Amino acid sequence: MHDIRFIRDNPEAFDAAMAARGLEPQAANLIALDQKRREATSRLQELETERNAKSKQIGKAKATGDEELFQSLRAEVERLKGEMEEAADADRTAAEVLNQHLAALPNRPMDDVPPGEDETDNEEVRGWGTPRQFDFEVQDHVTVGERLGLDFERAAAMSGARFAVLTGQLARLERALAAFMLDIQTEEHGYRETSVPYMVRDEAVFGTGQLPKFSEDLFRTTDGRWLIPTAEVPLTNLVRDTIHAEGDFPMRMTAHTPCFRSEAGSAGRDTRGLIRMHQFHKVELVSVTTPEQSADELERMTQCAEEVLRRLDLPYRVMLLCSGDMGFGARKTYDLEVWMPSQDTYREISSCSNCEDFQARRMNARFRREGEKKPEFLHTLNGSGLAVGRALVAILENHQQADGSVTIPEALRPYMGGVEALQP
Repeated sequence: MHDIRFIRDNPEAFDAAMAARGLEPQAANLIALDQKRREATSRLQELETERNAKSKQIGKAKATGDEELFQSLRAEVERLKGEMEEAADADRTAAEVLNQHLAALPNRPMDDVPPGEDETDNEEVRGWGTPRQFDFEVQDHVTVGERLGLDFERAAAMSGARFAVLTGQLARLERALAAFMLDIQTEEHGYRETSVPYMVRDEAVFGTGQLPKFSEDLFRTTDGRWLIPTAEVPLTNLVRDTIHAEGDFPMRMTAHTPCFRSEAGSAGRDTRGLIRMHQFHKVELVSVTTPEQSADELERMTQCAEEVLRRLDLPYRVMLLCSGDMGFGARKTYDLEVWMPSQDTYREISSCSNCEDFQARRMNARFRREGEKKPEFLHTLNGSGLAVGRALVAILENHQQADGSVTIPEALRPYMGGVEALQP
């Protein structure tokens, strides 16, 4: 959610930010809607002041025994109450209209975010590792995985497309990856492991920015709850409608959960394999900070996610997303892209974003500085540390051998009972 005061004071800057997101100018319309809201609020306050004054006069008239004035004032107060109800409705409606418009607009890109329309305009920040040179024909993860326990056919029979069954050693590898990631983030990087609900209410997905614009990307239950698209939603909502002390931050949380996405806009994309699924597992990282901390926290979070890839010996690069490729709620995003040999390219495996106060305003998540009375909005950040399924895909492809086996990265072997390779 945007701060309407910022828009009133900086209309040109706000329109420039929306233009970077590919949108038409918005400030003039928002300022006009805000003016209607302010006028409605002012009218309501005037009526309240008049009613209060008349109410005091009623008491005096009753005390002096002036029955005629008493009855006249009572009638006037009743009339004002009716007008106040109408004014309150107008005030509420004007605020709702303004908030609906504000809630539909994406976050403003930071100044150092490169301009651009899509992923072709993203900028590489750094890379790590050298893609392996194979002396045999590289197989994609589907071909490798089906020899090891990956089953799409039976998954499709029970659930439809974009689902998979992992059995035996592949199922263990998925579990091992999640445990490995959690241990790194909790034991080495200071994130608090958290178990969260997998279904949430409207206000939770509104708070993190999935509603109202992206409802088609989510799955909804018959009783009106939403299956979480990522643990970002419940983790970030742990601070909604609260006021914390300044000393509570930075607050760092992590959770391993299934994620559910309808992939409504991805028809025809990554239809083969595990890259784009309706259900997948992810270890999510969420940080909540004061405004002064969030820029450094984004760099730290990104490095925490990178460490997992380095331990798994998976070549990757870090991309700074352009204004047109960032997520709805982000002001700045780094994508980690892991090397996929079968595609001869890098593919996203993590996004780390600083939303600043965009989500906090939607959730009313605040803190109070020591010695100050007025609370301020918090800053929120989120990132993948990592997407478990895509990490599994990267291991199958990067560590495959000519005989169809897959070498287990050394750091992961303790989680696999000492197994050094998956054998077909």
